[in-house]
Amino acid sequence: MESGTIGEERARAGSRRRETRARRTIAAPAYITRAIPPYAILEEEALARIEATAERILAEVGIEFRNDPETRRLFAAAGADFDGDRARFEPGMIRELLGSAPAEFVQHARNPAHSVVIGGRNTVMAPAYGSPFVMDLDRGRRYGTLEDFRNFVRLAYTAPWLHHSGGTVCEPVDVPVNKRHLDMVLAHLTLSDKALLGSVTAPERAADSVEMCRRVFGADFVDANCTIMGNFNVNSPLVWDGTMTGGIREYAAANQGSVIVPFILGGAMGPVTNAGAIAQAHAETMVGCALTQLVRPGAPVIYGNFLSSTALRSGSPTFGTPEPAAGSLVVGQLARRLGLPLRCSGSFTTSKLPDAQAMSESVNSMLAAIHCGANFLLHSAGFLDGLLSMSYEKFVLDVDFCGALHTYVRGVAVTEEDLAFDAEAEVGPGGHFFGCQHTIRHYETAYWESDLADNDPWETWSEKGALDAATRANARWKAMLAAYAPPPLDEGIREALDDFVARRKAGVEDAWH
Repeated sequence: MESGTIGEERARAGSRRRETRARRTIAAPAYITRAIPPYAILEEEALARIEATAERILAEVGIEFRNDPETRRLFAAAGADFDGDRARFEPGMIRELLGSAPAEFVQHARNPAHSVVIGGRNTVMAPAYGSPFVMDLDRGRRYGTLEDFRNFVRLAYTAPWLHHSGGTVCEPVDVPVNKRHLDMVLAHLTLSDKALLGSVTAPERAADSVEMCRRVFGADFVDANCTIMGNFNVNSPLVWDGTMTGGIREYAAANQGSVIVPFILGGAMGPVTNAGAIAQAHAETMVGCALTQLVRPGAPVIYGNFLSSTALRSGSPTFGTPEPAAGSLVVGQLARRLGLPLRCSGSFTTSKLPDAQAMSESVNSMLAAIHCGANFLLHSAGFLDGLLSMSYEKFVLDVDFCGALHTYVRGVAVTEEDLAFDAEAEVGPGGHFFGCQHTIRHYETAYWESDLADNDPWETWSEKGALDAATRANARWKAMLAAYAPPPLDEGIREALDDFVARRKAGVEDAWH
């Protein structure tokens, strides 16, 4: 049994840790400004060869634009040579069109304190996106529901290390396909006040997403500022379909953001070699980004990339592997040469459980995103099962690592205070630094402190139940949801949103495919 003195001291230490965590939560930034530079993996000659190959793909192979006559008209008017749906572009044409795209822009959040700057040395972290299934240790793997979707919006709002609410954080399959976008955007706008992604699954759903933001921010403000973005995927290899291009045109015409992202599984939708896959992706991405500028010069756009690999013996997708991580560093160089903000990598993994494989693959991928200079980091938390599942436990494990990255990207400060000569003089040879004045000044902020890691001695850990990280994460997400309180929202705005959603739902029959 502990003595009163030891028990009281441990209680005080626990209280200090909780107070420190509370202060750090309050101090979490709206977005990261990195102090460490991006890592340049290739020299000029190699980069030029990749760019030349991308230009050759555009000029000799071409890109198909399917089911979108307006997009074909826009590119034809700009000088593209069409043969049916397939367009070919003179070298340099697409790059020239990108000259009007902003290198940096603000995405405004409902709460101005949560607005984010995308571009430059800034990094914005957002949850994973698009999983049809959800998972937790209590109920296992199952189809996502609207309540799961709302829970992940609540968790992203509560998590101090996530700067963005994300988009389709999981697919709510209990809501009709043609109406679920309304419930998802409504959840983001009411359960959170962070910036968000809207719908991209049909042009009219993209238009609904923008219109809901007009209800919140006002039409004039939305016309002049980015308040919502859409995440648009190329149908690799070398196909832009009308669903995506129509959505891009809706967002761009409204001066809202588009994230342009090839999804290349090496050996399936692109070459197995890194350089070949990157060249293809560069061509596809540049064309999608250029479309935004044809619609509205100056519209915000993000150069995106999603490189991954394939298990060539089975054909199964693999995520978090080393080759795409290295490729991300090259993609970062290419985006900077175009002067465009970058979306790249995330907490990728093929693991089916929130285990050691999941976290080792995710850390590998996230560090590549940090070092390649990613400005918008989708899939920062929750990605499991090759993106087929959104995991509650993985979500909080990833958020914890995002917290560590906030400290990592600050680099190493070298001020007089950081050099700590006064501590050396006070302690001298053979002493210890635990109680010196320098340590006392910094003891609350010197080191990042995990909310999930167990740093106790073996005996203490064992006495507490010998809990592994996934089990601790299970308790953590439940505590976060229990502590959740929605951000304030003007009642008139809420009524306008509810009315819009109700009228749009009433106007169409349910569709489940």
